[in-house]
Amino acid sequence: MIGFGLRLALAGGREALTRLAIIAAAVAVGTGLLLTTLAGVNAVNTQLTRYASIYPNASTGGDADPLWWSTREDYFHGEQIIRIDVAATGTNAPTPVGIPTTPGPGEFYASPSLQRLMAAHPADQLGDRYQGRDLGTVGAAGLTSPDTLLAIVGGTPDHVAKLPNVRQVTSVGDTPALPETTVNLLLGVIAGGLLFPVLIFIGTATRLSAARREQRFAAMRLVGATPKQISVVAAVEATAAAVAGTAVGFGLFYAFRGSLASIPFTGMPFFPNDMSLGVLDVLLVALGVPVGAGVAAQVSLRRVRISPLGVTRRVTPRAPRAYRLIPALLGVAVLFFALGFRPETSDGQTAVFLPGLLLIMAGLVLAGPWLTMVGARVMARYASRPATLIAARRLADNPKAGFRAISGIMLALFVTSVSVGVITTIVANRGPAPVGSTDAGTVTTVFTEKPPSVPDTLFADLHAITGVRSATAIRENPELTTSGEVGLIACADIPSAYGRCAEGVTVAEVPLGLSRWRESASPATVWPAASLTLDELQRLPVLSIVVGTDGSATAVERTRTVLEIAYPTFWVGPNVPGDFESGFANTLRGWEQLANVIIIASLALGGCSLAVSVIGGLTERRRPFSLLRLSGAPVRVLRRVVALESAVPMLAVAAIAVGMGLLAAHLFLRAQMDYTLVAPGPTFYVIVVVGLAACLGIIASTLPLLERITGPETARSE
Repeated sequence: MIGFGLRLALAGGREALTRLAIIAAAVAVGTGLLLTTLAGVNAVNTQLTRYASIYPNASTGGDADPLWWSTREDYFHGEQIIRIDVAATGTNAPTPVGIPTTPGPGEFYASPSLQRLMAAHPADQLGDRYQGRDLGTVGAAGLTSPDTLLAIVGGTPDHVAKLPNVRQVTSVGDTPALPETTVNLLLGVIAGGLLFPVLIFIGTATRLSAARREQRFAAMRLVGATPKQISVVAAVEATAAAVAGTAVGFGLFYAFRGSLASIPFTGMPFFPNDMSLGVLDVLLVALGVPVGAGVAAQVSLRRVRISPLGVTRRVTPRAPRAYRLIPALLGVAVLFFALGFRPETSDGQTAVFLPGLLLIMAGLVLAGPWLTMVGARVMARYASRPATLIAARRLADNPKAGFRAISGIMLALFVTSVSVGVITTIVANRGPAPVGSTDAGTVTTVFTEKPPSVPDTLFADLHAITGVRSATAIRENPELTTSGEVGLIACADIPSAYGRCAEGVTVAEVPLGLSRWRESASPATVWPAASLTLDELQRLPVLSIVVGTDGSATAVERTRTVLEIAYPTFWVGPNVPGDFESGFANTLRGWEQLANVIIIASLALGGCSLAVSVIGGLTERRRPFSLLRLSGAPVRVLRRVVALESAVPMLAVAAIAVGMGLLAAHLFLRAQMDYTLVAPGPTFYVIVVVGLAACLGIIASTLPLLERITGPETARSE
């Protein structure tokens, strides 16, 4: 029967070949997207592993000599630069990933992007920060992305040992990266947002093939074929198309892999080789898609029993019950539970939040048919036109079939609503300083090792920079046991935008840390006096230096360079307000961009699934529709029936999915970060509306087929 099924699929005339080509094309598109999703997940994991090699954990033991390692962040024009200072304590010390040898004192390696950046700007803005001999570029193995700005600077053990965030390592690059809870959840949920619609699309296309050949199967039963043989033939035909489509899908993936890797889906592009597939991924797709196609063909005939006389008997399925809502409600309950009980560890948090979100996702799919049935009954109760009543009755008769094609859209909208809701809220709470704010051009350096004095020429060098308006040193307050809260400053050095001292006061107390200072500062602020003289102030250790500029990029970057040369052990800084927040926000915006890409692709796939489902439904119902036309029903009424059957459940499901997604995002944010959900911006809603409109357009494109296949000749009895 397998050979016979192949002959039917390949030698059944132009109609059979056309059907085979359409199914193969649909499977090819789905397979290509499926492979891209799996490769994208692998690429992100590779980025995280390389990120771990940039921030290695302290390690001891083995035969290797320790390597002093300090990773710090610098910035240029708002872009983050990662600076790694290293010093080998022996000839057997490990070498950082991506370079051939560990640089010595006065030597450094730079990533290709950083070298291009240094060549494009004056040295006093960037290049002077990395003084010494340039040994070459950092290889791809040591970079998270082709655009990564990274410098590996050599030093002496005594110098590097005094740097902030320093550690000794005896191995580099062999520690697996474990993403934080938020990133882990976003990655898994976003990947699932595309994976499920792809699988649904593939299943819908192959299931259509089996359903359209029932008449042929009836003829085969008439000449003696058994139901089992019919199932084998259906599975073979579907599998043959799926095998061809899978092969084409692999070709599409490898043909466009380089172009896909260059797209900054996560905010930064991948290396082409990072978009790789493991053996398990290849086997999973190469075997799973054809097998899934065969299973889908079998399932499509589960309720169809073809008799030897060619009579097809369909059994109306049982109406779905309300118990289908239980998993979704349990998922929401888990997230509510997390409001009062949040594990301390990242793994523990993942163990709570991820099952909750997965329960909601599974619950939405399980509850979809019940929601479709309830909506159809409500629509039937208030129907005032024949098309509305017919569509409602058909949906209520088989709500599972009505929901199946839009289940991918529901999942896509849910996962992207969760992702965009979380990302939008975090960016709103941790975003950069507003453009044009008072302190937007202020550069600050905070010291962990408090220098006892300021170099004599530092303030002169700073004031010599065009655009620098003020330069202030904040010093330690000896009267406080915790000097990290309040510092001392000379009243003459306080910028006018940050307040003033009372009449006759020479030294004032100000909050340490620019973020705390700017929260309480204004031109009208009067700072409390300190009981010290100016001479006593000059002898105190320096806690931070704050430089006010006109906000121009040239002034800011030259100020950074002067401060870094004067204080090579800087930490935290020199930075302008929002540097750290901007880097974090840019990362999250990358995830938001990925979520938008996923929702567009998922809605497109959902629209294609709907189109396939509508065409299949029209083919199956062409005789009833033909009889309706013969009885006087206009074609436009039948078109409304088909459109309502698809559009009404889709729009209702879209509203439920978005609402549940934003609710889940709010509960996660409250439990994890104590944030209140900030509603997504207009872009999110525009994408949703445009995507749903595109789905409706795809459905509308199938309606002209209705008139062609429901002519009078279709109504005759076979």
